[in-house]
Amino acid sequence: MTRTLKRGHDMSNAKPKWQRINQKTVYKGRVHVVEHDVRLPNGQTSKYEVEHGDNGAAAILIKTKNNEVILTHQYRFPLDAWIHDLPGGGKQTGETYEQAIARECQEEVGIVPNKLVKLVTFYPNPGRTDWPVQLYYCDDYKESKSDFYDAFEDTERVVMPIAKLQFLIDGGKIVDPSLLIAWYTARHKGYIQL
Repeated sequence: MTRTLKRGHDMSNAKPKWQRINQKTVYKGRVHVVEHDVRLPNGQTSKYEVEHGDNGAAAILIKTKNNEVILTHQYRFPLDAWIHDLPGGGKQTGETYEQAIARECQEEVGIVPNKLVKLVTFYPNPGRTDWPVQLYYCDDYKESKSDFYDAFEDTERVVMPIAKLQFLIDGGKIVDPSLLIAWYTARHKGYIQL
């Protein structure tokens, strides 16, 4: 059903929502899939699957004093490809987003952030997932040694000039949504300048 809003008319209070009737977990692992029984505004009932994450995730765009960014380059199984993305990962139970990103920076790129700037929170697929990703920016950090190893995260640290990253983005070579959103948000806020 398509609704047409008249200029100046606010329907925010009149928009119907789906009614949640029941739910059950159909898969539980790092994330879990919850199957909902729902009633649509027209009265029709249906099933709707949502990928539920308990903790969310965090990622960070790190800029060096030499006008470069520190990225990760890692294999992503669902794409069967090595891609550039941001240092980051899932927030563990009991961690704040700031603690999670500090841990991930240390593990993946050997960085200890001195100051974090919150960029934005987004949902990677709001039609099917309910977990947020918190994005940060950092240009004040210290280098540290990382001896973390996880066979599922074969991560390479990449230091890339800002102009090269923009070239890769313009060429469609960057596919990670966290990197793209952080990049454009940081540029919009004036943290990154070409």
